[in-house]
Amino acid sequence: MSNDSAGVAGAAGGGVQSVDRAVAVLEILAEHGESGVSEVAAAMDVHKSTAFRLLGALEAHGMVEQDGERGKYHLGFGIVRLAGAVTGRIPVTRYGRKICDRLAQELGETINIGVLEAHCVINLDQVRGPSGITAQNWVGRQTPLHSTANGKVLLAYLPAEERAALLAEAGLPRTTPHTLTSEADLEKALAEVRAQGYALALEEYEEGLNAIAAPIRSATGETVAALTASGPAYRFTEPHLHEIAPALTAGADEITLRLNRAI
Repeated sequence: MSNDSAGVAGAAGGGVQSVDRAVAVLEILAEHGESGVSEVAAAMDVHKSTAFRLLGALEAHGMVEQDGERGKYHLGFGIVRLAGAVTGRIPVTRYGRKICDRLAQELGETINIGVLEAHCVINLDQVRGPSGITAQNWVGRQTPLHSTANGKVLLAYLPAEERAALLAEAGLPRTTPHTLTSEADLEKALAEVRAQGYALALEEYEEGLNAIAAPIRSATGETVAALTASGPAYRFTEPHLHEIAPALTAGADEITLRLNRAI
């Protein structure tokens, strides 16, 4: 190989490494919500100067933003713009958006659509309700299966062997005092999901946040996504969640119908 060819190959290799590292930064922020330079560097096992340079480049393109007071970085609106371009072409979000808009107004809370991705839930779309205090932006965020309402819905209707394999890989980490960390307790909760047709998460993933989710199904009856409503625990109480369950499950059924008519 000539010196020129070697130089081009080296430059290409360096470019690929930079892309890989930039993607890794985005994945870290998606998982943790926000992180400082030192935390990103530690998670990637790189020098702080490298992490700072990567964050600066992503910030310049609007992919990440920095909290000026605390110095923490979080995903920026550039990610939301790109996510919107993708989710608009995904059938479950395309056919579900009008229903999500309606439910957000009707229930006054944030509505999400999430799907199973590896051993997590990934949130594809979100519509904020009119209430003054709403949940954070979950689009593109990966969240656990065992401690979220949409995760419980996606787990509940899986074959037992597949569910066990996913949970063995992901584990049952505790994120709040209310998180279910026992397999027996989780299986009991999933049986309730199947019996009532919807799942609740009461401050199990994040303190102060409650949620309810219902299944969106394929033409063969397979659960392909979950429709979720979430809000502050002080107003989105357990009795209230049961009250709105019929509206949410009806919305999920309507998305199911529209999705399968289009296929």
